[in-house]
Amino acid sequence: MEDKVVKTSQIAVTVGMDENNLPLRMKWTAEDGDMKNAEAKAMLLSLWDPNEKNTMKIDLWTKDMSVEEMKQFFHQTLLSLSDTFERATGETKITEDLRDYCYHFAEKMKILPED
Repeated sequence: MEDKVVKTSQIAVTVGMDENNLPLRMKWTAEDGDMKNAEAKAMLLSLWDPNEKNTMKIDLWTKDMSVEEMKQFFHQTLLSLSDTFERATGETKITEDLRDYCYHFAEKMKILPED
């Protein structure tokens, strides 16, 4: 039996681009998250297509996002994905491995906080 939708919500991303379609600025709004035209420099969007059993992706970042910011963005995203995967599956052993990799990633990228 299919669940009945009792409410909908919208998340919108607006991307301003230059003449070469390179993102210059991004703003996002989330109806239920008290976010209205919040600035962003990057986004990674993954959607699961149940018919194709495949991931559809949109990865965007603005021209002025620095390499250092991208390193931090990826590190924090990888950590967040580990947390999400653990909550969704209960797989604690592999998420510990993922977090170990995140530490390795941060170490290699030289983005660990100084002691």
